[in-house]
Amino acid sequence: MTYNILILDDEKEIADLVELYLKNENYNIYKFYNSKDALKCISEVKLDMAILDIMLPDIDGFSICNKIRENYTYPIIMLTAKVDDISKIKGLSIGADDYITKPFNPLELIARVKSALRRYHNYNKENENNDIIEFLGLSVNKKNHKCILYNEELNLTPIEFSILWYLCKNRGKVVSSEELFTNVWGEKYLDCNNTVMVHIKRLREKMHEKPKNPKFIKTIWGVGYEIEN
Repeated sequence: MTYNILILDDEKEIADLVELYLKNENYNIYKFYNSKDALKCISEVKLDMAILDIMLPDIDGFSICNKIRENYTYPIIMLTAKVDDISKIKGLSIGADDYITKPFNPLELIARVKSALRRYHNYNKENENNDIIEFLGLSVNKKNHKCILYNEELNLTPIEFSILWYLCKNRGKVVSSEELFTNVWGEKYLDCNNTVMVHIKRLREKMHEKPKNPKFIKTIWGVGYEIEN
């Protein structure tokens, strides 16, 4: 299967380099140096992933990410020269799946791209055992990647759905950030508490959870997260 990937970066050398490496993996690439043209592509082309620079001359990458998340759930990787935690947390909190700081190793980027695409396109594959979990007005269907809460369908990204599914599957058990990251992202855990925390926060918001007294996803301080039986 050939995937369609959008690259948006006003640094021509970076965009061209990313394009070169991704084309070597047989991906279809839609490359843009400005946000206006990228937005047109986003609305017209069936994309499987977007790789976005944050610092852009017209519309910044955060705004583009927000725009994508209004209608699409495919993976978004942010590229930026910023290394501060606030920028990273902001990117994750508005729906980005991953974050890579410039300068980066192109092979690392390829590995992140493959991992994100694999997660995204595995959600609709059939699972022979226990495809649906239902309790307390929540229904999570792994087979069709749908989540219904009190008769309202939640618009979850693949990462958010996978987090919720894993916690539901382990109801009654406290799941550490390390275990959650390893099983959801499929990568080695490297002090990724912020990444897990931000995605949990966004998931709670979509579930209309009260921050101080959530009904579903409980924080067990110093240990991890739990959905009670």
